[in-house]
Amino acid sequence: MSLKASATIRYTAMRLGIFVGCFVVVLGLVQLHWVPAGIGDANIAWVALLALVVSAPLSFVLLRKQRDDMSEQIAGRVAGAKEKLASNRSQEDAADDAARVTP
Repeated sequence: MSLKASATIRYTAMRLGIFVGCFVVVLGLVQLHWVPAGIGDANIAWVALLALVVSAPLSFVLLRKQRDDMSEQIAGRVAGAKEKLASNRSQEDAADDAARVTP
C-alpha cells in the first residue's frame, strides 16, 4: 500500500471515528432525554442526523492539518495526470502530423 493511500485511509478513518463518537454521545443524550428522541420510529435517523451535524464542524476544526495534507496530495496527483495527458496529446499530435505529411 502506498503512502498516499494510507494517508487517505487514515483521514477517512479519523472522520468516521469522530462521527461514531458523536453518534454515541448523541445516543446517550437521547437515552437520558436531554435531547428530543425524534418523531415516531425515526429515532436512529434523528440520532444519525444530529451526530452528522455535530461531527462536521468538529472534523473541520480537528482534522485541518490532515485535510491540508490530503489536498496537497490530491493537487499533486492532478498535476501529474495533467502532465501525462499533455504528453500523450503531444505524442498523438506529432503522430497525426507525421501521418498527414506522408502521402
